Amino acid sequence: MHASNFSYVDTVVATEALSGEEEAMWRAFVEVLTRLPRALDEQFNRETGLTMTEYSVLVALSEAADHELRISELADVTALSRSRISRVVDDMGRRLLVTRRKCQTDARSSFAVLTDDGLRALESAYPGHLARVRRLVLDHLTKSEVRTFTHAFGRVAEVLRGDLAGD
Repeated sequence: MHASNFSYVDTVVATEALSGEEEAMWRAFVEVLTRLPRALDEQFNRETGLTMTEYSVLVALSEAADHELRISELADVTALSRSRISRVVDDMGRRLLVTRRKCQTDARSSFAVLTDDGLRALESAYPGHLARVRRLVLDHLTKSEVRTFTHAFGRVAEVLRGDLAGD
């Protein structure tokens, strides 16, 4: 579409408006997306010296076979770009939370490997993280709402994973 043929008004009119209920849900969702990571990250960093991104890396590595993942897989699991996850792994490596190991079969690839210090940091951070998740989110939802959110967000996450992969 050429810029001269583009009409914001025509595009907005042609796009189905959100219902009042959809608009309210969307605005609440965007507010949670904005406020929750900051609330979790600030308290997390203050209490543990970790960021939520670093915590996510530690969790992913702790759940992986042999506590290691290819950098590209770690990027996918944490929803970070490859350059961003590489910087995070390098920073965590300087703090001895992870190490980087070259792939024996592909010189272009490397693995992030969870260290004993990284596992201890994760184990230390976990109880506080659970308490914050309960206090900020789960304590305000019924069991039925948790099931509904799990199902709904799971579907949205699946769409996003495909969309980000270029599907």
